[in-house]
Amino acid sequence: MFMYVFPIVLIVASNTVYNVCQKSTPQNANPFSALLITYLTAALLTFVISLFYKTDKGFWQSFNELNWTSVALGVAIIGLELGYLLAYRAGWNISVGSLVANIILALVLIPIGILFYKEGFAVTQIVGAVFCLVGLALINK
Repeated sequence: MFMYVFPIVLIVASNTVYNVCQKSTPQNANPFSALLITYLTAALLTFVISLFYKTDKGFWQSFNELNWTSVALGVAIIGLELGYLLAYRAGWNISVGSLVANIILALVLIPIGILFYKEGFAVTQIVGAVFCLVGLALINK
């Protein structure tokens, strides 16, 4: 049960810190300088943590198992980081900007999950998606 709940708690906690940091980044700071420091910090921390993560293969050997997704994820993360930073600089409230983006994201991922990953989508989930659309309309009024 712990390993089922922990990742969601980690996502929510990290996303909370993430959005607070994005909203608090100085308005006049170059966004690419901010991203560079962010990713240097992340790279260093990732490397240090990897020293404690034991696997059958060493750190450097594990690179052989990677594919295009790591590079694509890097590009996507830059877009994500820059998008949030620019959204907050454009005046989006922290309480609304993330909510709007995540509702739209959830709705975009529905057909992707169904078409590419053969995930099911029950009637109750359809009703939930409709509520998301209604909520999206209400929150933007």
